[in-house]
Amino acid sequence: MKRLSSMSGNVIALMVLAGVTVAAGQTVNVKTVAAKGHAHSAEKIEAPTSDRVAQFVRERFGMPSNVKVTAGPLEASPDPGFYQAQLTTDDGKQPRQQIISVSKDGHYLIVSPLVPLNGDVDAAIVQQLRDQLRIPSTENLAPGVLHASKFPGFLNTTITATNGTQTQTHDFFVTDDKKFLALGDVYELNKDPRKEALRVMSLKDAPTQGPSGAPVTIVEYADLECPSCAHMHQFLENDLLPKYSGKVRVIFKEFPLQFHQWAIAGAVANECAYQLDPSKFVPYRTLIFQHQSDVDAVQANSSQVRDLLLGYGQQVGLDRGNLAACFDAQSSKSRVDAGKHEGEELSVSSTPTFYINGKILAGGAPPDVFYQAVDDALKGSRQ
Repeated sequence: MKRLSSMSGNVIALMVLAGVTVAAGQTVNVKTVAAKGHAHSAEKIEAPTSDRVAQFVRERFGMPSNVKVTAGPLEASPDPGFYQAQLTTDDGKQPRQQIISVSKDGHYLIVSPLVPLNGDVDAAIVQQLRDQLRIPSTENLAPGVLHASKFPGFLNTTITATNGTQTQTHDFFVTDDKKFLALGDVYELNKDPRKEALRVMSLKDAPTQGPSGAPVTIVEYADLECPSCAHMHQFLENDLLPKYSGKVRVIFKEFPLQFHQWAIAGAVANECAYQLDPSKFVPYRTLIFQHQSDVDAVQANSSQVRDLLLGYGQQVGLDRGNLAACFDAQSSKSRVDAGKHEGEELSVSSTPTFYINGKILAGGAPPDVFYQAVDDALKGSRQ
């Protein structure tokens, strides 16, 4: 599932690169842009080039080796502090294109154009979102107060989208002169994405499947209420792990999305299973995924959700009383929070999201793309 799923299909929700679903709308690590007169640290930053941009995108989004990634010439952007370029990815079947923005000082890449904000800033933000992302008038958009973000040079606003009874929120960044809106995510072009991911992820004391010495480690951030997560879990269990027997291990991280009603409860129960008996974690997780629709049917009643989760625990051999005690005391909540915090630091915004030996792969990837990513990781582990 993606944030603001009611806007699914727009840049706000995702960009598609050569069949790999890449989530947008993530919490971004934006600092300052020297071209706008803001001071950077004293570190020397390489000037942006099309080749450098293409290589960064390949690494940041875990593009398999069979996907060609090219960036067109860096041309003038509406914002004088940035260039604009057309990014093309081609898997040999269907080339895909995306407009990106690159800061002239070489610090940042934005996965979208920068669009101007004229007149009243709040009204302009809403209008640009409607125009650029084709959001219908039936969906109400309410901007939050623009406030200083933790990233100098950018202001932050939270957009609340309401469609009937469904309400979701999404953060956006606006340049500090209030002249431009970033429709997509911002990334630090001078950082090695794989090294940053490996720095942030903790592989200790985590639920896992597969041998600890496997040459490929897949870290998954997932939500138990997410249908795509259930589908990918089945793929991992029935296809990928058997195909790469002994060569792959999976480490599971909880990433319950805020707009899901029982995702946190499910995550707490699953982490309780790990605390009580690590061998029961995966079977319990599998059973919860298999019964998503049953839990969905009673999700408005927390006591019924609890009863179902405890019952599934019993079915895989967990002691119901011990599971209930852990669940009611929220004894595993700190583990859930740790996984969520870790994912947010990595800018995870959709589930499932995978890191294969530190390289990201979003959960919408078809099997052949996933297999290629694992094959690339195996090849890299031998070098």
